[in-house]
Amino acid sequence: MAMAQQATKTHYDVVIVGGAVVGSATAYFLATNPDFNGSVLVVERDWSYAQSATALSSASIRHQFSNPLNIKISQFGTEFIRSFHERVAVDGDAPELGFKENGYLYLGNAAGATALARNFVTQRENNADVALFDVGQLQAKFPWLNPDQLVNGVYGQSGEGWFDSYGLLQGMRCKARSLGIEYVENEVVAINRENTTITSVVLRSGETIGCGQLINAAGTRGPAVARLAGLDIPVEPRKRCLFVFDCRTPLPGKVPLTIDTTGIFFRPEGQYYLTGCYPDPDPLADVTDFDVLHGEFDEIIWPALAERVPAFEAIKVVNSWAGHYDFCMLDHNAIVGPHSDVSNFLFANGFSGHGLQQSPAIGRGLSELIIYGSYRALDLSPLGYERVVENRPFLEEGVI
Repeated sequence: MAMAQQATKTHYDVVIVGGAVVGSATAYFLATNPDFNGSVLVVERDWSYAQSATALSSASIRHQFSNPLNIKISQFGTEFIRSFHERVAVDGDAPELGFKENGYLYLGNAAGATALARNFVTQRENNADVALFDVGQLQAKFPWLNPDQLVNGVYGQSGEGWFDSYGLLQGMRCKARSLGIEYVENEVVAINRENTTITSVVLRSGETIGCGQLINAAGTRGPAVARLAGLDIPVEPRKRCLFVFDCRTPLPGKVPLTIDTTGIFFRPEGQYYLTGCYPDPDPLADVTDFDVLHGEFDEIIWPALAERVPAFEAIKVVNSWAGHYDFCMLDHNAIVGPHSDVSNFLFANGFSGHGLQQSPAIGRGLSELIIYGSYRALDLSPLGYERVVENRPFLEEGVI
């Protein structure tokens, strides 16, 4: 880390640990709410964001979840992305997100078709614009698919796709800063707690900063931040490798982000394609380990891609990188909101790969808790910390 920047004050109403997409979304919604006039400090250890999950993600958004709350959370994410320029423009300037609304396509075989159809009903009940296709309909719409072993598929006709993840982060961050939110490139190295109240944080620069509320939006470092306050969350880092490949014969038409029955996914990435998989086994990762597991592509991904899409028999990797999920071991859903005993310590952790698309709704919700003491636009309380204490999973089947 470069020379740590010092804060301009010794006390803030809100200190946000982590200034990537979730922390910056929270800062943005605090800054743009006329009912809030408090002071906010965002502490981000690396302003390049080069190793943040935000920058290293597959940068996608979907409404195809099994859980109604997750559907609604991402529907607001789509609404936010569509209105992004108006929301975050500073002096008329805002990043272009390049939202490619190509949809998601989940493919179902004999083992997965029933769950896919069941989740489709839930999605339709919650106003997701999805269509359930049989094999004939899949072949007609996506002639590049090999239909072997397929039973059905669910296609997102609107609202789903991919976009510039770094642009989303920078737009919210710049807007928040333009409205008086203070960011420092620094690191929280200690948290001071008196009984059930967080009183202050200590920064790497040596400063002690008093705070009214503390938000843990530190991504894969979230569990370590919680431990600084003597708290614990069932969140662990998991490594995910992404590969960009060239195809000798590009696929025709509008190609969605496609999730094969194997769990391997791909989507267009400019003139190329982006792919990745859900590793099995999926061991605990070191948050400093960004080595790409090239064997994943050669041994797992490529054979499955070539089987499902015959054109993908002739492909070549042109780029690859590794990033991390902050994986919630309880139920693959984020932990959001106050600790049950230490009420001014708020969690925004364990997004399990969904943090980018969920950040607008989560940031809005956390800002409402701080300003009003309760959720207003969308009740996020099912994601609360209490379910961790009670070992009560809030399940989501749709994890990639």
